[in-house]
Formats: sequence, C-alpha cells, structure tokens
Amino acid sequence: MADTASRTMIRTQGRKAFAAFDGRPGGRRHPLVATAMVLPLATLLVVVFGGWEAVVTQASSVGVMLGR
Repeated sequence: MADTASRTMIRTQGRKAFAAFDGRPGGRRHPLVATAMVLPLATLLVVVFGGWEAVVTQASSVGVMLGR
C-alpha cells in the first residue's frame, strides 16, 4: 500500500513540475504553439527517412483515385 501511495505522490509532483514549464494555468498550450514546436522535428524526420516521397506518392494515388 505504501508503494502505491509513493508512486502516486511522485507522479503528481512530476505533473506539477511539467505544468510549471508550460506557462499556462491549465497545463494546455495553444495549438499553433504546439504545431510550431513539432514542425522542426517532423521536418527532420521527413528528411532523414525520406518521407517526402511517400507523401507525394500517397497524394498522387489519392488524386488518381478521385479522378484528377
């Protein structure tokens, strides 16, 4: 029982610490800010793994399927 209580306390403290760095009272950030944070990593992954060709291939396949 004490093990579960200590885990819960540690988890709660971790959430409070994470929310403190967020800068917003509810622990939520604006969708545009979240997008701006994710775009550099997404760009890196696309470049490293060659994902751009896969996106173009899928888009052209959908275009053909829709008759464009």
